[in-house]
Amino acid sequence: MTVTRQDFEDAIAAYWGAKQLQGEQSAIRAAVGAGTAGTVRGGKHFDAIATLLAKFFLDAGYPAESIRVTKSQGLELPGYYRPQKQWDVVVVYENVLVAAFELKALGGPSYGNNFNNRVEEALGSAVDLRRAALADLFPRERPWLGYFFIMEDGNKSRTAVKTAKGALPVDNVWHGASYQDRFGIFCRRLTEEQLYDAVCYVTSSAQDPTPKEPVESLDWRHFAAAIRARLTYLKDLGVPAPTSE
Repeated sequence: MTVTRQDFEDAIAAYWGAKQLQGEQSAIRAAVGAGTAGTVRGGKHFDAIATLLAKFFLDAGYPAESIRVTKSQGLELPGYYRPQKQWDVVVVYENVLVAAFELKALGGPSYGNNFNNRVEEALGSAVDLRRAALADLFPRERPWLGYFFIMEDGNKSRTAVKTAKGALPVDNVWHGASYQDRFGIFCRRLTEEQLYDAVCYVTSSAQDPTPKEPVESLDWRHFAAAIRARLTYLKDLGVPAPTSE
């Protein structure tokens, strides 16, 4: 079975606690050793998203032990400016970093408090790993990085934010932009600069968990297609190795 749009919408709903994980999701988590202990990121909010991403790789024939979604499985990857960094979902097969994902969110009411932190985290993680790859810390294939972000939808995240009067003028693109707009600009630039191979950026809320996708190139359809393209590329290179019947 392939990952569907409904799977994606169910995972976003589960993030907000609006829907219990369905039987298939629980089975996937059990298959990759995640259990039900909520040990993924110190809480269960992103468990459904991690499960959703794991399904792509299980469906593509990757062994369960190659898919890591919990701290106990070892989510650390080598860095260049620091020894290691813990990612949220890691797929490694025969020393090939098939994919690594960051799963992040930003909620209200004080969006400004953590906006810059989220930007700096995403940039730092990608730059560190990309530089580590140049230092041959990731053998064989170039690492593939994905970034999944949920912005809480609300009046404050939709309202234009003023830029501070600084020593020099800011890029005009930021003038009149809301926090939702700002993150869309940021995520587009992450992919344009090839820091991340794919980004999924959605807005949603506990009151209305149905995901909205404000930037077409960053929607679920494009994100899923990018993951499948990575899987096809590696499959053509014999990763994972076909199993004999």
